[in-house]
Amino acid sequence: MRREDLVDLNALLAVAEVGSFTRAAAKLGTSQSSLSHIIRRLETRLGVRLLMRTTRSVAPTAAGERLLATLRPALASIEVELTSLGDLREKPAGTIRITTSEHAATTVLWPALAKLLPDYPDINVELGIDSGLTDIVTERFDAGVRLGEALAKDMVAVRIGPDLRMAVVGSPEYFEKRSVPRTPHDLTEHRCINMRLSSGGGLYTWEFERDGRELHVRVEGQLAFNNVNMIVRAAEAGFGLCFVMEDQVSAQIADGRLIRVLDDWRPPFSGYHLYYPSRRQPSAAFALIADALRYRE
Repeated sequence: MRREDLVDLNALLAVAEVGSFTRAAAKLGTSQSSLSHIIRRLETRLGVRLLMRTTRSVAPTAAGERLLATLRPALASIEVELTSLGDLREKPAGTIRITTSEHAATTVLWPALAKLLPDYPDINVELGIDSGLTDIVTERFDAGVRLGEALAKDMVAVRIGPDLRMAVVGSPEYFEKRSVPRTPHDLTEHRCINMRLSSGGGLYTWEFERDGRELHVRVEGQLAFNNVNMIVRAAEAGFGLCFVMEDQVSAQIADGRLIRVLDDWRPPFSGYHLYYPSRRQPSAAFALIADALRYRE
């Protein structure tokens, strides 16, 4: 069937249903003369008269009724299928890939996804846990998670978590042998547990700020890890001071296993954001996940 055949048949059905070229033309958003031309074209192509025209009404001929008997259910079936395809487009479904750090996945993403996904079995989520800065376009991720201060300007960003703070902590056993540091400069006299960065492979420089004054300190010590859990365990065992997210050691601080120092040098900073390219047209599934993750104070 040619494309114009479907257009012509739809026009025939519209005229037959309302019994008027004028009303059918208004329904189809065309002119009466254009609609008359379409019907004449169809009749010429088929070689039979399909509509009987009088000054007051329009009615199908016997040939027209025969064609319409087949045409009505066929076009109705097509309309139903088009509607179902539209519903499928709006129905949250498909796979959403997000690159994120382990901390963001544990504290923000997973709690929200664990509540959302049971109600949407057609949505699949893949979390790529990586502490480096992944190129989401090159690696074919739908979105990524970063701290607010690290977002690129050409990305749409959705805040998904509260402000965060870092903490410098050490065990009581460690401080039995060492004095408490009063300023970040004092850390050069202490054993510290370093974090090995995944991106670039260098050691993380400890960052501090107070009253608008920023200080970056390169610390030294016997140990370095690329895993926060190991860093905290080493600090608990008395191998030195560590510098981690406050919530990663809140329980140890509360029960006295770790002691926090330099608290006035670590103000809150912008928390996690979900980001994706500004040119991306979000699917229903992605929009649903982004809304579920959105941080609401």
